Amino acid sequence: MADHQDNAELLRRWRLILGRYAQPLQGEAWSAQDGRLDASLDYLYGREYERKGMLRGGSAGAGGSLDPSQLRAIDWLNQARKLFPQEVYERVQGHAIERYELSGLLRDPSVLASLEPNQALARALIGMRGRLSANMTDAVRAIIRRVVEEITERLRKDFVNAVTGRRNRFRRSQINSAQNFDWRATIAANLKHYDTASARMVIARPIFNARVRRSLPWDVILCVDQSASMMDSVIYAAVVAGILSGLPAVNVRLVVFDTSVVDLTHLASDPVEVLLTVQLGGGTNIGRAVQYCEQLVVNPQRTVMALISDFEEGAPPGPLLASLKRMAESRVTLLGLAALDERAQPVYDRGMAQRLADQGMHVAALTPQHFAEWLAEVMQ
Repeated sequence: MADHQDNAELLRRWRLILGRYAQPLQGEAWSAQDGRLDASLDYLYGREYERKGMLRGGSAGAGGSLDPSQLRAIDWLNQARKLFPQEVYERVQGHAIERYELSGLLRDPSVLASLEPNQALARALIGMRGRLSANMTDAVRAIIRRVVEEITERLRKDFVNAVTGRRNRFRRSQINSAQNFDWRATIAANLKHYDTASARMVIARPIFNARVRRSLPWDVILCVDQSASMMDSVIYAAVVAGILSGLPAVNVRLVVFDTSVVDLTHLASDPVEVLLTVQLGGGTNIGRAVQYCEQLVVNPQRTVMALISDFEEGAPPGPLLASLKRMAESRVTLLGLAALDERAQPVYDRGMAQRLADQGMHVAALTPQHFAEWLAEVMQ
């Protein structure tokens, strides 16, 4: 009996995955609710058949009370919200906007306000910003702000802990955090509590290092590629600039570029305004941007220049490499942060990355959390 139920559930799932061209299910294996799920999925993912030249006509077994040919995008969105768990709904919503370009969802402020704010939606809004009507501005700003706040909340602690102070092994702290835990001193102080019977050491007094604030300021220049492929990296770079701008003893310069260079330092403390200002798209001239950043260096030995890019240089690389060489020789700390896609997978030109490394740049593909640790290491 159990095997029969398992097989029926497996068939049902495959039927929902394969869609209209799968063999129809009958009886208890296919309920009215399954029909509604199938119709909702077919409204969106049936577009794959259209792309491949297959007709979107009806088919036996599609079932359900929602006719995909009659279902408008906004009605479909409301239905999907009720039909699917929250995690599934957010993924389906992202596919609708990004992959299948149901831009009708983004034309009505009330509909936009009803969408689940997430990074996929923020990417779509930033990319479509120039094509949205004026009455959408407030709704777009509100969604981007909520996404920025969520990312900031997630990253702020990492940057504050990593960048504002290094561990002081000679002063102890009452603040008990895993990052400050001194395991060597703790073992030494608690050896007398070793229990020979159980072969275990009882930690009666854990020891934590204090953290000291740096008094000498660091200049951090964030040089951010805003070409079309850099959407996720631009979002994170804007948030990182906002966090760093609020830290003591860190002076932030924010520069974005494609074939042109724009200095957004005056907006660095407000990631929302940065994202509403950037113009994604166009070519890439990394050399021009790096040469501009070179002019911003005042105290080379206490300057970090972080290039956030996929390193797909569209201009001759000579000026870029020469500028990096000059900065490296003057002891500017050069970091190359390779682009990551939405799944945190590195996407960059490895050949160019090696050429940058040969000029003295430290290149890595890091998540924002690891970027915070990296900054802390070079700013010791």
